[in-house]
Amino acid sequence: MSEQDALGERESMDVDVVIVGAGPAGLAAAIRLKQISAEKGEDISIVVLEKGSEVGAHILSGAVIDPIALDQLLPEWREEDSPLKTAVTDDQFILLGPAGSMRLPNLFMPKLMNNHGNYIVSLGNVCRWLAEKAEALGVEIYPGFAAAEVLYDDDGKVVGVATGDMGIGRDGKPNAMFTRGMELRGKYTLIGEGARGSLAKELIEKYDLDQDSDVPKFGIGIKELWQIDPAKHKQGLVQHSFGWPLDRKTGGGSFLYHLEDNQVAVGFVVHLNYENPWLSPFDEFQRFKTHPAVRETFEGGKRIAYGARAITEGGYQSVPKLSFPGGLLMGCSAGLLNVPRIKGSHNAMLSGMLAAEEVMAALGRGEANSELTNYDTAWRESSIGKDLWRVRNVKPLWSKFGLALGVAMGGLDMWTNELFGFSFFGTMKHGKKDSETLKPAKDCKKIDYPKPDGVISFDKLSSVFLSNTNHEEDQPIHLKVADETLQKMSEHDVFAGPSNRYCPAGVYEWVEEDGSAPKFQINSQNCVHCKTCDIKDPNGNITWTVPEGAGGPNYPNM
Repeated sequence: MSEQDALGERESMDVDVVIVGAGPAGLAAAIRLKQISAEKGEDISIVVLEKGSEVGAHILSGAVIDPIALDQLLPEWREEDSPLKTAVTDDQFILLGPAGSMRLPNLFMPKLMNNHGNYIVSLGNVCRWLAEKAEALGVEIYPGFAAAEVLYDDDGKVVGVATGDMGIGRDGKPNAMFTRGMELRGKYTLIGEGARGSLAKELIEKYDLDQDSDVPKFGIGIKELWQIDPAKHKQGLVQHSFGWPLDRKTGGGSFLYHLEDNQVAVGFVVHLNYENPWLSPFDEFQRFKTHPAVRETFEGGKRIAYGARAITEGGYQSVPKLSFPGGLLMGCSAGLLNVPRIKGSHNAMLSGMLAAEEVMAALGRGEANSELTNYDTAWRESSIGKDLWRVRNVKPLWSKFGLALGVAMGGLDMWTNELFGFSFFGTMKHGKKDSETLKPAKDCKKIDYPKPDGVISFDKLSSVFLSNTNHEEDQPIHLKVADETLQKMSEHDVFAGPSNRYCPAGVYEWVEEDGSAPKFQINSQNCVHCKTCDIKDPNGNITWTVPEGAGGPNYPNM
């Protein structure tokens, strides 16, 4: 008898469409499916699984949202009481130096970088609103249930997913709270887990979906929400900066978005192809806030929320094949974020809508669990493909030529693509995976980060506290280390334990006690589900898996 059989049989539920993830892509897909079925006078059953404790609990983004998708999906939204309350009124680009700053003229910026007409939002609140729309149409949404397993039939087609078992103890055995997971079986399964989703990762590998695409690339985005002095608040102001405190070889930048109610969202993105293992994205972010051009915004204010999330940065050339037998990848699971714009929500929603149209067409033909290959053509020919095509070389140019020259060349490339529809550089390759870019610690300069002052800059643990992160304590560690010996010999001995620095939540530590060999300690209860470890570990030795349902951060309005 197998271990799974010993746990007992799972209950099963059959529906037309199973959607994994109640983010912008998943909810847009659910709404569009219902809209099309209503137009046809049909009724289809749709289930959306969400691993967060509620819709929006795990959603983290800047966010300035381009309303192009909303205008198509819900054209009457502007007449409603929606979460899109703050239109962009001022758009600024700033280059930071160690002590000064310089604003770049908007005139030099390609039109696609213009944020006027966009809205500053809490993406979590947008998703809560979209969920209400979906449920009003008859969509069933199940928060607190993590999709932990892909279900396949005998022919290798995807036929749904299974949620994780609840009540498994740290020792791997069922405890008094044990409940078997449930199988959700559908004619089609749509995956919208966000960046580096565990099921998407499995499906890409199983079906070799990335055989014709470039390597995936990622960044880590760290965000805080502040309540600031009303005298300093400028509702509708959007500021993006690059430069200090990052060195010229390390890609990244910041954002400050002034929302309603005297709130400011501040965030920092570090490209995960950085080389120096001593670098800490969290501490770079805290240091950024101490810059004279930035600090004054937050003096006299109060930090009210914190979180972090990996973001996809590979762009057009890194998007894998998105169709597989029985389903489709959408949104950031597909890698549809526009890097220079730092925007992916509009493309996520548009991809969900395209996925819905392909599924409805297949159901209309009487098909089930087939491979919807037209989707791979459809997204490239749509506004999604056009959006990503024009900026495809910005990230590789920055990575290859550094801050000054790389950003300038990227700007030139966006202009030529916008004005003439071509690039002098063709379509560039990204090079190495992010897990392969670290140099040995002995070859890099150690970075001495200032101690946080507790006013503008903070430590990791007090930050994680603000994320409202919680996991059931007696459960198996959801961060899997394949080879403990390799972790010590390489991650610790060669690279000086970068996991302690790239993780923005204090999950990983190398602990030495009584002169014994360092031990790799995993504080999994701190995990904010950013998935950076799954991307940046120099040996690909750490795998992020879903914890027990509802575990993780509980973001109120990020």
